[in-house]
Amino acid sequence: MSGRLLLQTLRWQRVRLAIVVLAGIGWGLLIPVFYNAFSDVMRDLANSGAFPRELMSFGSGSLFTLPGAITLGLQHPLAIGMLGIFAVGASATAVAGERARGTLEVLLARPISRLALYLSILAALLVAVLIVFAAIIGGMIGGSAIQGLTAELDLAQLPLVILNGFGLWAAFTTFGLAASVTFDRPGPAIGVSLAYLAVNYFLEILGSLWIDAAWAQDYSLFHHFNPGAILSGEPVLVDLVIVFGAAIVPVVYALVVFPRRDLAAPA
Repeated sequence: MSGRLLLQTLRWQRVRLAIVVLAGIGWGLLIPVFYNAFSDVMRDLANSGAFPRELMSFGSGSLFTLPGAITLGLQHPLAIGMLGIFAVGASATAVAGERARGTLEVLLARPISRLALYLSILAALLVAVLIVFAAIIGGMIGGSAIQGLTAELDLAQLPLVILNGFGLWAAFTTFGLAASVTFDRPGPAIGVSLAYLAVNYFLEILGSLWIDAAWAQDYSLFHHFNPGAILSGEPVLVDLVIVFGAAIVPVVYALVVFPRRDLAAPA
């Protein structure tokens, strides 16, 4: 791995990263506010029977408890969009974009192997994803403290939340980078990576809203990251195995395919 390339990749992302981190902190701060303002209303509606309880939840989260609200905030499209900027957008274009511009050959002409190139970019993107994820979580914990709600959270489990969440988004990052080293243009790499994210998200939301399709959630990576359960003192360690397993498979694929593939002239 090249430390110089790793740092340079982070420098290229620094402005975008700073903006997303600030947005992530702001979003995290809002979640406890929403919970404090609407949790009683949601409970009254659920108890009245006016709406099915399932329709008042979103994915694995809900506003019935603070841990559930944190899960809801992390599964919200806004949070997914912020993390997806790096886990999908930056990863899918990292190598394919260089290839399309005709600059990959110039980069590889330097004393750096394809393996070192791949590992350096991967490490930089994983660092960016971890920073954004930690910013959102930090905002949520800070917002909970401001609202005086931290007693509702088992903060001793916070490192496990970060580890589990990092594993989830590492899976999407490694998939995007595997797509990037497979294609010579960023368009197909972005399309495949977005489709992978969208299918996982669809299965999670479908299973949460439709009881007869609850089985679909088991096939979604999002369902194997439930910070609400972890912060309630109910971690499921098999979820760590699943998300990190999903992260490792694309890495193995990329390490086999990228060093061996021919690089055709850019179109």
